[in-house]
Amino acid sequence: MTQAWRCTGLRWGDGGPLLGWEGGRRSGLERGKRVAFAVAAGGVRTCVGARGHGCPARAEVPGRGTGARCEECARLDRAHSVAADTFADDPRPYHVYLAWFGPGMVKVGITAVERGPARLLEQGAVSFTWLGQGPLMAARRAEELLRAALGVPDRIPYADKRAVRTALPPEGERVAELAELHARAVALDGWPESLERAPFRALDHAGVFGLDGLPRADGVVRELVAGGTVSGEVLAAAGPDLHLATVRGVLVLDTRLMTGWELTAAERDDVTVPVRESGDTGVQDGLF
Repeated sequence: MTQAWRCTGLRWGDGGPLLGWEGGRRSGLERGKRVAFAVAAGGVRTCVGARGHGCPARAEVPGRGTGARCEECARLDRAHSVAADTFADDPRPYHVYLAWFGPGMVKVGITAVERGPARLLEQGAVSFTWLGQGPLMAARRAEELLRAALGVPDRIPYADKRAVRTALPPEGERVAELAELHARAVALDGWPESLERAPFRALDHAGVFGLDGLPRADGVVRELVAGGTVSGEVLAAAGPDLHLATVRGVLVLDTRLMTGWELTAAERDDVTVPVRESGDTGVQDGLF
C-alpha cells in the first residue's frame, strides 16, 4: 500500500529549510535534492485547523489558497495572532526590524526576540537589520511610527518578491539602502521610551537561500490538484518558496500550497499541476 503524508509546511531552522509532516517527520531541502510527490488521486484539500487543533468539520478548502484554512479556523487562528494586534498581553520581548526584498522593497515588522531571524527567513527577506527591542505594545507603536514616517509597508506580496529574486543588486547596494533607512528610523522623534534602539547591523540571506546565480523562473505553480505530480531538483529555497529545476523549466513552488493535501511519493519525473508561465502576469522519510 502506498504511504500517504500530510504536509505541515516549510520551517526554517539552524540547519536550513525543512518540510514538516504530520507525525513530526522532517525532510531537508538542501540544494541539489530531488523533490518528487504526487497528490492522492480522487482526494480533496481539507482545512489544517487552527492553533494546533484539527478542523472539526474537516472542511474542504480551495487549491489556490495559501492558508489552507476554512473561514472559522482562519478566524480562530487570527484571534491569537500578534500580527492581527489581538494578542496584546504577550510578556515576551520583541524585535522591530527592517527587511529588504529588492530595490525599493523594504518593510517594517516585529518578531519575538526568542525567534531570532526565523521570521525573516520565513518571509524570504534577502537582507535585514534590527531597529530595536522592547515590550510587545512598544514594538507595535514603533512599527506604526516607522511605517508612517518612512513610507514603508508592513507587508510585501510574494509575487513581488519572486519577480526580483533572480536579478538582485550586489550585497553592498542592499546594505546601503538598509543603512539609510535605519539612520532615518533611529533619528525619529516619538519612539516609545521602553524600546531600546539597536545599532545598524545588516544580515544577508542570499547565500542561505541559494540566490547567487539563480536562473530566472519559467513559471509558478498555481495550485495542486488531485492526481497531480511535482518533481524537480532544488535550486534555491526562500521563505516558503522552492525554486525547482524540472522537465518544464525552472518553476517556483509555494510550499504553502502543499498543506491540506494527502501526498505520496511520485512515480515519474514530471509536473502535471497547473502552472502560470512567466509570461503570464518501506518507511519513507516524509516523501523525499
